[in-house]
Amino acid sequence: MKIRYIVLTLLALWAATSMGQSLEEARRLYREGQYAEAKPTFERLYKSQPTNANYNFWYGVCCLMTGEADKAVKPLELAVKRRVTGGRLYLGQTYHALYRYEEAVETFEDYIADLTRLKKSTTVADSLLERSKLGLKLLKGVEQVCFIDSFVVPKAQFLQAYHISSEAGSLHDRTTYLDDGQDIAGTVFETELGNRIYYAALDATDSLTHLRISDKTPTGWGEGRTLAGLDANAGPNANYPYVLADGTTLYFAAEGANSLGGYDIFVTRYHSSRGIYLTPENVGMPFNSPANDYLYVIDEYNNLGWLASDRYQPADTVCIYVFIPNSHKQVYDYESTEQSRLIHLAQIHAIGETWTDAQALAEAQARLAEAGEVSDLTEVGKEFEFVVNDEHVYTATDNFRSSAAMEAFLKYRQLEEVYEQKASALAQQRRTYETATEAERKQLAPSMTDLEKQLLQLDLDMRQTAKEVRRLEIAALN
Repeated sequence: MKIRYIVLTLLALWAATSMGQSLEEARRLYREGQYAEAKPTFERLYKSQPTNANYNFWYGVCCLMTGEADKAVKPLELAVKRRVTGGRLYLGQTYHALYRYEEAVETFEDYIADLTRLKKSTTVADSLLERSKLGLKLLKGVEQVCFIDSFVVPKAQFLQAYHISSEAGSLHDRTTYLDDGQDIAGTVFETELGNRIYYAALDATDSLTHLRISDKTPTGWGEGRTLAGLDANAGPNANYPYVLADGTTLYFAAEGANSLGGYDIFVTRYHSSRGIYLTPENVGMPFNSPANDYLYVIDEYNNLGWLASDRYQPADTVCIYVFIPNSHKQVYDYESTEQSRLIHLAQIHAIGETWTDAQALAEAQARLAEAGEVSDLTEVGKEFEFVVNDEHVYTATDNFRSSAAMEAFLKYRQLEEVYEQKASALAQQRRTYETATEAERKQLAPSMTDLEKQLLQLDLDMRQTAKEVRRLEIAALN
């Protein structure tokens, strides 16, 4: 009995020592910003002692910093309740990442009040508060946009996925197109006539990138010059320019105070009588997010829009969204639209949620198919892209943990294939209809009407099936 007691005591001491070493190592990794490496230890401690305020705080911060904001909410809320120093700072950022902007604003305001009482600087907190206020403003004006397709490609080759018409100008990789000694990432836009380019260049005075214009000369591109009035208003690290055919409307990406996080898309216009570019405006949601969003392109000839975003993506990939540009901006009603649905639409949670006009969708998909394929750019082993939730984007069937969810997904894929076939058939019939005789149109009309009804039903079936896939898989993940 005595030997057994000694052994048990030694085991307990060893466990305690190991726990202490593990905790100390995790805290060191945390202080060094290695959150992914520290998270497993904090998660274990958090689950073993769910009421420990510090364990909740450390685990919550690690979740936030590794892209699992949804898992950070509960532990950080407890940390704030227990008044852990810095708890409100990270909880506000978590709410911001989840588009819960009203809660983010309230949390940052409380945090600023705490700092003020302690006579500490509020500079960082003030900046975060303004960013969340911007998020709330943009969430109240989410544009109704139909996204017709999306595909994930290697970030290093993302430009090859933009299949725009020659009438819309041309896009080039900056590092290979310009030989100016500046090895910086970005793109170059060349006008349709080939007489002018827009690009970003590093400014030695502030070490930031600013937009520049160069005109064609007999010996090459002339010296770059600034865009009058824009440098002071564009925000830091302006890049990825694109100009509409009117020659005055300029889209670009930039970071800074007017960004939700990372790069946001902005638009400005050249005021010819004043000779300057007007103050840029954030184009809003769903195009912008707390992630990096850039290279917004409107191909007016094909009536297709393009956007690159790294939301929900690993470091080496980017998602290209293709959409139908609106001639006039229409927004979802903030008061009457269910909050969760509005956030999904703002996040581009699933492009199928934006399919409300079967005819417009089919015609746009046909135009995209004619513009060119991007299948050769998709990463090896990626069979598809299916968004389960904010944190899980599946690209192969073996990603599924639930066999029932996988079976439901296979059904979804079958519906998707049928939808694409019928959409293509309808688009073809519509093209035939445009040049057909009156008698031929009478023959085509019933078939076209029937296809439209089938597409609407297929769209409904796909939405319901996708919803079931997510329900089954999320249950397996939790």
